[in-house]
Amino acid sequence: MTPRSKTVFQSTLRRAATLRGAGAHTAVEAVVTLLPAEAGSGVSFHLLDAEVQIPALWTHVRDARLRIELGKGAGRVSTIEHLMAALHGLGVDNATIEVDGPEIPAMDGSAMEFVAAIRAAGLKRLAAPRRAIRVLQPVRVAAGAAWAELTPTSTPRLDLDVEVAFAGPVGRQRARYGLDAKVFACEIAPARTFGFVEDAERLWRQGLALGASLDNSVIFDKERVLNPGGLRHPNEMARHKLLDVLGDLALAGAPIHGAFRSYRGGHALNLALVERLMTTQGAHEIVDASAPALRRRSAARLCEIARSP
Repeated sequence: MTPRSKTVFQSTLRRAATLRGAGAHTAVEAVVTLLPAEAGSGVSFHLLDAEVQIPALWTHVRDARLRIELGKGAGRVSTIEHLMAALHGLGVDNATIEVDGPEIPAMDGSAMEFVAAIRAAGLKRLAAPRRAIRVLQPVRVAAGAAWAELTPTSTPRLDLDVEVAFAGPVGRQRARYGLDAKVFACEIAPARTFGFVEDAERLWRQGLALGASLDNSVIFDKERVLNPGGLRHPNEMARHKLLDVLGDLALAGAPIHGAFRSYRGGHALNLALVERLMTTQGAHEIVDASAPALRRRSAARLCEIARSP
């Protein structure tokens, strides 16, 4: 028997959760507290130093060089993408994120510790139905050989297909998933950010990657991965790019129902695609989200995320 679809309700955190650590780009220690929020409020960042609240929306992106920085007035917060991906991947619609510091902590370079914090806080279902952005017609952006696109799909979910191509030991990799909480927690969240030794000095001159290390990044030289434990998956770099995609697409303001595909993409291209989707007449519509009527199960019980080797 085919299960009937049912309305999906908005969710928030059941209780607060706090994380702390240094940022990958600033190397500055920060404290982040995830707090419950009311239905319809979405995700926002409350910056304690600037006393400003910034909605987590594409319209507030101020910089997309190697990370996403949001800004409003004098307030700025950067490297939000892994936390946003965790909220997006686990289905958290509403949350207020208090930030004491300039940058979200890097943790181990993946989204695992954000997932653990959200699991520990628990999810609370709210009375309002979840809204979704349904893709109605293809939208595409490109920059040289790199491109990203969203196309309509018949399933009420986000399908993802990400391909990367680098020289040296990374090479060409691909990752493809249909998004749900189990897939996110087990297959996507553990993938760490990565970089190359030969790029380090250039990034430092730009004020980036000042806090990057083997503890929070997969680092390559021209021949091999330098991390003593190696990779978590052979295509960990493609999976991490997919993780970044989820954090970037979350800035549309609601879950997207469509098929995403990219080749050699990055934050700037992903954000350009979100803008194209949201500003192209007839490209999308806002609908009540629906999903197959399956027995509710906690993502925490579906898999145990592998820790660092």
